[in-house]
Amino acid sequence: MTRNKPLVSEMRNYLVTTVAQAKEITSSWLKEIDLYKVIALGLPEVDDRYHVWRVPLCSKESTVRIGEVVIDAYTTEILPEKTTRPGILEARLLKKDEDRVAAKRQPPVSYPISTLRNTVGLGDCVELIDDMPAASVDLVFTSPPYFNARPEYSEYEEYEQYLLKMRQVIKRIHRVLNEGRFFVMNVAPVLLRRANRNESSRRIAVPFDLHRIFIEEGYDFIDDIIWVKPEGAGWATGRGRRFAADRNPLQYKAVPVTEYVLVYRKRSDLLIDWYIRNHPDREAVAASKIGDDYERTNIWHIQPKTNSKHPAAFPLELAEKSIGYYSFKNDVILDPFAGSGTVGAAAAKLDRRFVLFEINPDYVEIIRQDVNAWLGEAAGDILWINCAPAPPVRQPLLPMDYSE
Repeated sequence: MTRNKPLVSEMRNYLVTTVAQAKEITSSWLKEIDLYKVIALGLPEVDDRYHVWRVPLCSKESTVRIGEVVIDAYTTEILPEKTTRPGILEARLLKKDEDRVAAKRQPPVSYPISTLRNTVGLGDCVELIDDMPAASVDLVFTSPPYFNARPEYSEYEEYEQYLLKMRQVIKRIHRVLNEGRFFVMNVAPVLLRRANRNESSRRIAVPFDLHRIFIEEGYDFIDDIIWVKPEGAGWATGRGRRFAADRNPLQYKAVPVTEYVLVYRKRSDLLIDWYIRNHPDREAVAASKIGDDYERTNIWHIQPKTNSKHPAAFPLELAEKSIGYYSFKNDVILDPFAGSGTVGAAAAKLDRRFVLFEINPDYVEIIRQDVNAWLGEAAGDILWINCAPAPPVRQPLLPMDYSE
């Protein structure tokens, strides 16, 4: 029978497009964990809401379903956090106590301290993150590029392409982020201007789509902080001007003066207190305490950055607050979309280490020119990837000695 309509997996441009491919990937995994002979595969189904394939696993002996394998449809990777663990599969096959299997995972016996030094890398952050050691980052703070809001800065033609890129970054950061530590992202809805007077403009709720990706990739949602800009800051978008002129019902559109600071934590059985109690550098813990002048609610009033060489710069104060609240001194702070380096400046100011990745060489050049002001002579110890190091700090001339 001839098939006229393309498969959903083909329309989505998945790498895994057929039932046979999903079965082949699952069978290979079962061979790796030595359960291929005792587990049968059910009928795989594509779940295009989450861009995954779900493959049911059944006992060959009783045909009872005992779990499932979840495959990333875009990358062919098996997602371990969503796939039934091998230990659980064995327990169900042997009819053992699953709770004992789940309890076998023990917390780390020592506090993980990263050995990374200050780093600046030029290139695609996905590739650069792949080269990083696992569990080497203590906090991620970033503001990803807007989708098509600034043509000179955005590289994404389709929104789905943008979300795929964000998923790739969020997934890979999960590997390099220490267990139980935080990923903080500054993001806002995006206004797509109308192409002509016969079309309507569109506003895309980017934070809510990214939230779903974070949850699917193994993070727990902690907070939604609202960054409030001064009144009038949003008039540059043009939103609300028509209503202000005519005041007709149905025309009302609120002028946006806020952005989100979304806070997630890498999923962990360890409580946050564990990290405070077990930190080996007690002086760093004491020195990292927050003073009395802290934000008591999730509404933060911060002036936006102006006169920046970067088209989408966020204020230093926003980075400082986030770094101060979610890390200790000497921690490693990663910004995969570093821009002109605001996170690096804030990290250095607060005695943290930084890892900055940026794909645009013009912005890396700004970082090269500024790091000496952040670190002084210590800038000579920065690791530079795919780019030249910063110019050395100029030493002041000593007065000549005429005593002879």
